[in-house]
Amino acid sequence: MKFYGSRSALGPPSAAQTTSTRPTLPAAGRQPAKRTWLFDLDNTLHDANAHIFPHMHRAMMAYICHHLQIDEAEATHLRQHYWKRYGATLLGLMRHHGTNPHHFLHHTHQFPELERIVIAERGLKAMLHRLPGRKIIFSNAPQKYVRDILQIVGIQHCFDAIYSVERIRFRPKPDHFGFLRILRNERLRPCDCIMVEDTQANLKTAKRLGMKTVWVSALTRQPPHVDVKISSILELPARLAQL
Repeated sequence: MKFYGSRSALGPPSAAQTTSTRPTLPAAGRQPAKRTWLFDLDNTLHDANAHIFPHMHRAMMAYICHHLQIDEAEATHLRQHYWKRYGATLLGLMRHHGTNPHHFLHHTHQFPELERIVIAERGLKAMLHRLPGRKIIFSNAPQKYVRDILQIVGIQHCFDAIYSVERIRFRPKPDHFGFLRILRNERLRPCDCIMVEDTQANLKTAKRLGMKTVWVSALTRQPPHVDVKISSILELPARLAQL
């Protein structure tokens, strides 16, 4: 991805998935909006690797050490273990330590100088306006953080809905639950949806549900669960024919 200027993480990257109770899909006969885009936020619409993720990971480590009264080595092991088992560190903390998810997310997503460290591509807003169809944010990040990023980048009015981790009951991607909740709430069919993501595990879930998938990545290989691979989000309009 090509960014200028200066993902929310719930734990270390992994393809692990959680077991979910699936909500009911939209009833037959309802007319869904054609072509609905589901956009991830971090490392899809902006670059979180340079400044945001390092800060977030440090905050998560400090939070776990303080609230569980353990050292950094044990905290690192716990984060990795919970991510592999549940798909997100937060889920492990909730299930095994009674961690309040609102408290955790609040304290691990504090960015006093967020506007200075956000990196987004020039022309992003214009590209989104040119892209036909409804647009929905689907992020594992908390609501306030998502809205702050969208406002800083200037694209807050480009989206019809925002699904943050609170809105999917703290069951983050790649769990099926959030995907199915969006389909039900927005009265969508999977075949009318395009998931745009940087994380392959999340795209695999989308593909299994019947969605089209766009992988935002600098890598050259294209896995079978990816319909279109782009290195820059700005390439989307030029690749519409493949979707």
